[in-house]
Amino acid sequence: MNRHRLTLVLLVLVLVPSVRSQICRRFCGDIQLRYPFGSGPGCGDPRFTKYISCNETMLTFTTHTGSYPITNIDYANEILYVSDPSMSTCFCTQPSKGFGLDWDAPFTFQDDTVFALLGCSLDSSPMYKGAFRGNTSDVPQCDDTGTNLCSALYACQPIRQLNVPITTCCVYAPVDLGPTFEMDLQKLQCKAYTATYSFDRQEMNPEAWKFGVALKYKFNVKNEYPIYCINCEKSDGVCAYTGMYDDFTCNCRSGLNTSTDCEFGFYWSSGIMLLPSSKGIWSLISAVLLLFWISF
Repeated sequence: MNRHRLTLVLLVLVLVPSVRSQICRRFCGDIQLRYPFGSGPGCGDPRFTKYISCNETMLTFTTHTGSYPITNIDYANEILYVSDPSMSTCFCTQPSKGFGLDWDAPFTFQDDTVFALLGCSLDSSPMYKGAFRGNTSDVPQCDDTGTNLCSALYACQPIRQLNVPITTCCVYAPVDLGPTFEMDLQKLQCKAYTATYSFDRQEMNPEAWKFGVALKYKFNVKNEYPIYCINCEKSDGVCAYTGMYDDFTCNCRSGLNTSTDCEFGFYWSSGIMLLPSSKGIWSLISAVLLLFWISF
């Protein structure tokens, strides 16, 4: 094989494998995936990768207290809705360890989220003794305005099956779960908890409530949607990241990565810049293959 033919062979071997890259998914089950969320490592925003994962059909939110199914994402208002399978509702009751957020996570509790602790010990729970998290006063950390909510909850048959007096129901305050962002039921000496993010204008009908936890998320310190990501999504791309420094990349349906968008941009694979557009890449490959065939 002469030198010319050897060069063509090397071009084919280098170019063809390198133009392919990871394809970021646009849906996980029936939930659409948009920035800052992604279907796995390399997709979305790297700050969210360790908290959000997709196992083909279910999108999951993970913290140090467990993993929870994501039921919906409100991109317009930047709210993530999760459910806790161990949480008690108007339809079932069960023991739970509680719920918490990682202190450095880019999430906070949405203001409409209400936590109610169930079956708390009146004798030893720090919620009633005022000794929780350094609070030495005799004031309990239960929201006094939560009496009506507890009354409505105890109208549910599953809640009544806990067989504990309604006075052991405590609407937890503050809603952000304090400086540790955690509700540890074992430390609080409570049997279970429930959470709701909407009463659907039926405060006295708990069967109509939306049970779960609503979380606000932020893109960055200024909470600004990155302009480069807007351009990427407008071109039918998915915002992603790559390399040692998690550099932005726009992932196109073909699996190619570009530094700008899927209309026009420099494509990268393993840090190697290829060509200005996908059409250009495939045109070059076609030309190389044609020359390779003619040379023989």
